[in-house]
Amino acid sequence: MNYQDTVAWMFKQLPMYQNQGKTAYKADLDNTLKLAKHLKNPELKFKSLHVAGTNGKGSTSHMIASVLQEAGYKVGLYTSPHLKDFRERIRINGEPISKQFVIGFIRRNQEFFKQNQLSFFEMTVGMAFTYFARKKVDISVIEVGMGGRLDSTNIITPELSLITNIGFDHMQFLGNTLEAIAKEKAGIIKANVPVIIGETQPEITHVFEAKAKENNCKIYYADKEIEVPYESDLKGSYQNKNIKSAQLASKILNKLGYRITQKQLKSGLTNVSRNTGLIGRWQVLSQNPKLICDTAHNKEGLRYVITQLLQESFENLHIVFGVVKDKDLSTILTLLPKEAHYYLCKPNVIRGMATHHLKNKFDASGFKSTSFESVNEALNEAKTKASRNDLIFVGGSTFVVAEII
Repeated sequence: MNYQDTVAWMFKQLPMYQNQGKTAYKADLDNTLKLAKHLKNPELKFKSLHVAGTNGKGSTSHMIASVLQEAGYKVGLYTSPHLKDFRERIRINGEPISKQFVIGFIRRNQEFFKQNQLSFFEMTVGMAFTYFARKKVDISVIEVGMGGRLDSTNIITPELSLITNIGFDHMQFLGNTLEAIAKEKAGIIKANVPVIIGETQPEITHVFEAKAKENNCKIYYADKEIEVPYESDLKGSYQNKNIKSAQLASKILNKLGYRITQKQLKSGLTNVSRNTGLIGRWQVLSQNPKLICDTAHNKEGLRYVITQLLQESFENLHIVFGVVKDKDLSTILTLLPKEAHYYLCKPNVIRGMATHHLKNKFDASGFKSTSFESVNEALNEAKTKASRNDLIFVGGSTFVVAEII
């Protein structure tokens, strides 16, 4: 198989949560542990930093990786999902995993994957850990896929754990209260490994404190430890919380024996996109009219994005919007500005919410909207209708953004 054939097999043959939803979710680590043993436990052959949270974990992971690169380390970075190419998920110093490695890894282990019915995410984690071990990285920043306790990445024992925040997302898997979700995220806290909590949320602090005490580890709160965030090339006011987490992570890593100067820290934070290849976070794609996209897709994330959107200067606001069908729209519609015109669309994945269903919801809530068969058709119409002084925003789902970048 060539690279395209290999990736096609991965998507078609194996269940993947991002495309299918609940049927792809496995509530234990048995398969991951079995795979790790089959691969000769690559997770034991490199140092790591583990990042979980409802929002900001991707941006924070990229920030920390960028800082470590500026400090001269060979840095692995594992994140999900990807926007354009599967290889975005697995990088070393910003360079995506090679197509040949992807092909070879799948070819060598394909029968094992089939026999054990491994999920897309399980085998991708195995690929990343094998790649980082083979390439002898100094440290890898590993982003949790979903939750924490039962996430496939949670077989590592990191140098440092980091939980950005807790919000209502993936409730069908993680629980329907903040406390229940926090307990799942807290599952990445390991014995004697320091942990950073990015955002202090008084109603769930006791969950993290209890888990940290149980594991005899020091707990830090980024929003209490860091008063003023540094500048970053990742724009969006919501990034300030992620910057504070990355700053504190650098401080703690120095205590653990790493060497990161203030100059390297600042340089890493202002060169995240260049160093790591991150895209889709408050990304300005063009001007006149200004076109912005952002991958925020839940209530907490969209609240920050919409707040910043309304601070922009424009005559008319056009929003290209689509979501996945298991999204609770009742928590999102109250955040969206009524004065905008919406171009509703279905992202091209199995989980995409049908446009007619989305429009019914928008109509019932009094929004002005038009529906389209595809994301690009919706965007093209928005560009046609917008004047030079208008603003176009594209979002609602990672998958919507992926189709227009």
